[in-house]
Amino acid sequence: MIDFPADTADAAGRPSSSAFGRNVVADALNNDARDVKDWRRGYLRHFRALVEAGLNDGYDIAAAGLASVHARMPVTIEPPEREFDTLTIDGDAAPEREVVLPYRGERLRGDALSRQLDTWTTKGVIEPSCAEAVREIMAHPDWLDLSDQRLVVVGAGAEMGPLPAVLAWGGTVIGIDLPKVWERVAAVPSAGRLIAPVLPGRAAGADLLTELGAVAHWLAGIDGRLVLGNYVYAPGAAYVKLSVAFDALAVHLRERRDDLALAFLATPTDTFAVPPAAVEQANARFAGRSRLARLVGRYPNLLQPNYPGDHINDSLVPQQGPNYALAKRIQRWRASLARRDGVVSFAVAPPTRTRSVTSNRVLAAAYAGAHLFDVEIFEPATANRLMALLLVHQLRKPRPAAATVWEDEAVAAAHGGLWRTAYLPRTALGLAAVRGFLP
Repeated sequence: MIDFPADTADAAGRPSSSAFGRNVVADALNNDARDVKDWRRGYLRHFRALVEAGLNDGYDIAAAGLASVHARMPVTIEPPEREFDTLTIDGDAAPEREVVLPYRGERLRGDALSRQLDTWTTKGVIEPSCAEAVREIMAHPDWLDLSDQRLVVVGAGAEMGPLPAVLAWGGTVIGIDLPKVWERVAAVPSAGRLIAPVLPGRAAGADLLTELGAVAHWLAGIDGRLVLGNYVYAPGAAYVKLSVAFDALAVHLRERRDDLALAFLATPTDTFAVPPAAVEQANARFAGRSRLARLVGRYPNLLQPNYPGDHINDSLVPQQGPNYALAKRIQRWRASLARRDGVVSFAVAPPTRTRSVTSNRVLAAAYAGAHLFDVEIFEPATANRLMALLLVHQLRKPRPAAATVWEDEAVAAAHGGLWRTAYLPRTALGLAAVRGFLP
């Protein structure tokens, strides 16, 4: 069982995710983060510092962070006591051979999709490189056929995952999720092949935290080029443990397979260094803000500029907490290091009305009012198909690592407008929520 180390125990003797997070960040930064008493309040500036410290490179920060993660929470992948069998389900639908994006009740294709990409780019909802990637796939629809890959979707039932899109295109998906969600996964319409691990007497699926060795052994024996994608989510400290488990799995398989690619989705509610054009648009919007916004901005922590003299977008949302931030940062670190010697799909996904987000009343209300601040919130059907298209692009046209980590992370970002809004998102969140709570 994967758990936080005993030396992080709190006063009640329970292993503490806060102590673990403080120590990992302090090791990555070589600073005093471990001395922060209230980590839930104090983590924000340190996660921003992780980006600031890596502006000129970032690879050393990523390496130090991952080294600390695995030194403090070592994961041993051992041969399983029970090996998984393989369940295979072949779909009977006709494969889609055209780029189609569901959006607000329509299915955009061709010129309509191209116009929407232009609209999103002009409004600052996506970066120009995101639109360019989608257009390139539109020009090469044969790229959608991923039957030559074996896409491992860890978190197969995730709303943001690519499983529905890839199966619709006729690809092969290896779906891994808890057995309790298998029925939902198996019901996804398919023109491709769905493969899953299964043990006698229970539904297909696996628990990454308790059956990691069996999952690793089973995946190592699958023929064909594997693309190992992390789409798992769990609330609270469990998310950190899942990210550590996935990272151990990725390292294990990369040591045994030279054809392994990795895939990740980044959350837009994080801290990123961004291109100059994003800063320019945000600053222009701030300069042209309304008289009312100027009056509100006189109050501390309300409607402050998104970029007060730098190019770091700080969209961290305190409501999501330090465990969420650390889990996503572990994934970013692995993506950065793995790109230097392999193929990695990584893109910033848009803010999306997933069940996990809208279960928080404040975030749900803020999403409902986000349009007031030039931020578009996506529906899951649009977001997961868009991100699946970006996955295809990065698999079909892989790029080498950039000189700095932040340059890679900014490519094809679909941040929903958080990078280009006038205001520091945290200083607009409360006002957006007030609007969202109104009828």
